[in-house]
Amino acid sequence: MNSLERLAALNTAAELGGGKDKIQKQHEAGKLTARERIDLLLDSGSFVELDKFKVHRCTDFGTADKKIAGDGVVTGYGTIESRQVFVFAQDFTVFGGSLSQAHAEKIVKVMDLAMKVGAPIIGLNDAGGARIQEGVASLAGYGDIFLRNTLASGVVPQISAILGPCAGGAVYSPALTDFIFMTQDTSYMFITGPDVIKAVTHEEVTKEKLGGAQTHNQTSGVAHFLGKNEADTLESIRTLLSYLPQNNAESPPVRASKDNPKRETPEIGKIIPDNPNKPYDCRDVIRAVVDDGDIFEVHERYAENIVVCFARMDGRPVGIVANQPQVLAGCLDINASTKAARFVRFCDCFNIPLVTFEDVPGFLPGTNQEYGGIIKHGAKLLYAYSEATVPKITVITRKAYGGAYVVMNSRHVRADLMLALPTAEIAVMGPEGAVNIIFRAELQKAADPQAEKKKLIDNYRDKFANPFKAAEDGFVDEVIAPELLRKRLVGALKMLKDKRDTNPPKKHGNIPL
Repeated sequence: MNSLERLAALNTAAELGGGKDKIQKQHEAGKLTARERIDLLLDSGSFVELDKFKVHRCTDFGTADKKIAGDGVVTGYGTIESRQVFVFAQDFTVFGGSLSQAHAEKIVKVMDLAMKVGAPIIGLNDAGGARIQEGVASLAGYGDIFLRNTLASGVVPQISAILGPCAGGAVYSPALTDFIFMTQDTSYMFITGPDVIKAVTHEEVTKEKLGGAQTHNQTSGVAHFLGKNEADTLESIRTLLSYLPQNNAESPPVRASKDNPKRETPEIGKIIPDNPNKPYDCRDVIRAVVDDGDIFEVHERYAENIVVCFARMDGRPVGIVANQPQVLAGCLDINASTKAARFVRFCDCFNIPLVTFEDVPGFLPGTNQEYGGIIKHGAKLLYAYSEATVPKITVITRKAYGGAYVVMNSRHVRADLMLALPTAEIAVMGPEGAVNIIFRAELQKAADPQAEKKKLIDNYRDKFANPFKAAEDGFVDEVIAPELLRKRLVGALKMLKDKRDTNPPKKHGNIPL
């Protein structure tokens, strides 16, 4: 066999992974192979593989004679919409995708290259955890990966797709990345599996209930996106990247838009009810102002009282945060605060302007919230907005009450522009609560307390249940007719595109974790 024949044989062996039987089992489980996933994710023909022939160096427990080229992970680089990305895809057909020292070295190599080049890192996870036969060497490999995840944070976008099992220490690499995608029915994440939980706590739980895609998208908030199948998940990753810059030194990619930047939006006046206690879907307002009504929602099923999404305005990507009156009346709670704070910080890391639609009656009351630490968790969102230096615009659509008004990107935390619709209400609290406190003594003495209370509430509403008092004080820059909102937002983002702002020199802040 000459050198070329040997090369062809090695390539064929590496591309078979664990062999035809194990590939068939992968398909029977409703899963694609590592290389099939990469082919779907990247532009056709763009993938360049690295370390294709690398094998483990372990000799214990009968592993010396069990060496398969690639050692359970496919690594390399390619393009998505002609933009450079680096990728690793664990191969469950080889040692169950388990992580050895060699396996980790392959991942670390592409992560280091991504940092040097300044390009996104995408990890396709499908593995049974650390390779037990290697002991501490495999754990050291995890540590090497975790370090790179941390150092790359805020420098290049990091995306994880969970396309099979991801258990034990393996979960912490995805947890350190910016976004986690999971696939319905075939992906799982947990620190300890159902069998261990049953043995230790006697609690019985299924894999799906413990750490399935639905659980982590809806209950824990660990995952950000839920795909119907692997093809859907991988296509969503491509969509997400279309909004993101390559790294923290670049601006997000601009796309030509046919949607008129001066298009009027009279429908917004019909979406927001005259009755301040009647709900509406904040997504309807968002879709009215963004290009072609197109949004890419993050954490869609988690903390639904706040909506965070990517969109474009005049072709430029923006990050949008909006209170959702349909759920918990749009109150901020623990989960909504942390969800929005993480999104705000991501956008700030990668130079994506922020537009906030505010309709918030306050923080959710209750012992569960107080005992759960709403004070520190709410402070995360306040910290994130205060720290952010990207262009920041807020539109008060309706309620802006109490501390929540300040937290939701107010002028006082460096919002660049504060707009308010005529339906806006800006006050310390709602009219009825305010009257009960301010006029308690008068109401007790009144001949007809109910009639007096109604009069006082009407007076308070006339004073504060509109944006004009805040505009008089300069806390709102403009009270704007709903039909002009898209035009004004597009113009403001254009005005702010060269904004420069800084924070005091420091090693890093101490966000209330």
